[in-house]
Amino acid sequence: MFRYIFLLFFIFSAFTANSQDLDSISTTKTERDSIRYTRLKERMGKRKLTRQLYRLLFRDVYNRGQAGEVSAIETNPFIPYEGLIIGSISIRQLDILGESVYDTTRRGNRLERFVSEHLHTDTRERIVRNSFLLFKEGDLINARQLKDNERLLRSNPTILDARILVVRRPESVWLADVVVLIQDVWSLNVSGGFGGFDNIALGVDNINVGGYAHSHYNAIRWNARDTLQKFQFRSIYTIPYIGKTFITGQASFIWERDLKQQSIRLSRPFLTVQTKYAGALELGHSRIQEYKRILVDKNAVVSYPVAFNYYDIWVGRSFKIPKISVRENTRFIAALRTNNYNFTHRPIVRADTNKIYWNRHATLASIGFSNRNYRRDVLIYGFGRTEDVPLGSLFALTIGRESTEFGQRGYGGVQYASGKYLPRGLGYLYGMVNVGSYFQSGTAQQGVMGGQLNYFSGLAPLGNSYFRQFINLRYTYGINRDPLEYLNISRNEGLRGITSPQLIGTKRLTAGFESVLFSTRSLLGFRIAYFLFTDLGLVASNENLWKSPVYQGYGLGFRFRNENLTFNTFQVRVGYYPNIPDLYNALRFEGGGISTLQLRDFDISAPSILPLR
Repeated sequence: MFRYIFLLFFIFSAFTANSQDLDSISTTKTERDSIRYTRLKERMGKRKLTRQLYRLLFRDVYNRGQAGEVSAIETNPFIPYEGLIIGSISIRQLDILGESVYDTTRRGNRLERFVSEHLHTDTRERIVRNSFLLFKEGDLINARQLKDNERLLRSNPTILDARILVVRRPESVWLADVVVLIQDVWSLNVSGGFGGFDNIALGVDNINVGGYAHSHYNAIRWNARDTLQKFQFRSIYTIPYIGKTFITGQASFIWERDLKQQSIRLSRPFLTVQTKYAGALELGHSRIQEYKRILVDKNAVVSYPVAFNYYDIWVGRSFKIPKISVRENTRFIAALRTNNYNFTHRPIVRADTNKIYWNRHATLASIGFSNRNYRRDVLIYGFGRTEDVPLGSLFALTIGRESTEFGQRGYGGVQYASGKYLPRGLGYLYGMVNVGSYFQSGTAQQGVMGGQLNYFSGLAPLGNSYFRQFINLRYTYGINRDPLEYLNISRNEGLRGITSPQLIGTKRLTAGFESVLFSTRSLLGFRIAYFLFTDLGLVASNENLWKSPVYQGYGLGFRFRNENLTFNTFQVRVGYYPNIPDLYNALRFEGGGISTLQLRDFDISAPSILPLR
């Protein structure tokens, strides 16, 4: 609750109105809407009071830079400069409010400039130059590398948007200068709740400590009525890239009622197609208070502590495939992983019971092919920021062996995924299938078979707004799972907005449909999207999945967000659930913050055991 009070206060006090470009807009419609708002501005500008009201409420979101910058996504703008030598690199930090990487002539108003210059610390130029750039002065310009670097900059949580420009030197045919434009986000987020002086929660998240791009999250909670643990605390510190290594480091200390964890992690993914080496090292201790339901009696809850020490190491190598009939951005990847889990607290384990709590040491190896590319788009999961949509495919085969206190068993798994934009602007389609299982004495154990299909339509104009349709299908089948292992179709796993102990099983099929209307108006810097949704789900255990009831949810709501802030998207939703068991009221209202969704990439990471989820 405190988070949203702070949010409303910030809206009122800072007027953070930095709407992002809607660059997929047709030129004719853009001009028509621009004229409409220009006339409104002229009418309200005749008097001082209405002129100030217009400046407070509305932004000229259509008069912002060159239309089509983001929509010109088929070409690589750096190809004409391929092979030139980089003479100098300039880093230009834009104000967090009022400016845009697609219109460098745009300036914010006086208040926006004050907030940007005096209440925010920009990411230090030295950090950007030494840790975030894949190139340096004197290098030959690699068009693919520069395009990838733009994407990596945008993927950093401290950066709202980024753009790289190449400027030829007029006196030389082989030299060019590079300009890197960066716009940070507001780095401080305060959250919490107040339920009386005996129940207080407070969290502070600084995602750009001192301009070094480090993230430090701290949260405390005091609940005098909690008989198990009154004081709770967590602290997580993250360094996105250590020096020029592109290794991310994270240390966490969590001391909460149901989770106590101390861990340290170093990781380096396959950041780009050209990245040759990746890997991670993690070690720590965790103590979790589990709350499980039993499939034979779904109303019964079993609670027990689980504590374990662990380490997890993997390393991968990417190989460029010789010049055969494959694309330039295709790589062959081999990886090796080893991990160890030693339990100090757990429920009773036997050779056929609670296998997830066995003491175990596993060694896994994987090989696969990854084809990766990206296309820029807007208004998918964001509210106007540039979004990099993954295109390509991957195929990965994983094999391994696990040594446990009840003997050894093998593992095998395979995964295939593909995603692309459909022709004629019909939208984007992503599909994935995977299967994996342990094997012992010729019998499958703790196996999973699944698949999913995700689709979103092209961005279509509708009146003064823009429309997208989203469809998500997901199927999961658990093979010989233990009684305390099950699937759920509540909330984000299927039927959003509800939680029911009856919606669990070992196999499920869910379908989600959502129609989203993105408003082109900006109110105090916040963009609004309205949506309708339909969620359908089937779940079963031993019975036939197709004979189980089709659980349903229907509803509508709206979301709003300012991309310049680190706050989660705020959502208000009303849902109707006509046939959910033990639901006392079929009509449900919900409001709160939600995290921004991310599209799945086609990079191959650590060899892994396919989880039941």
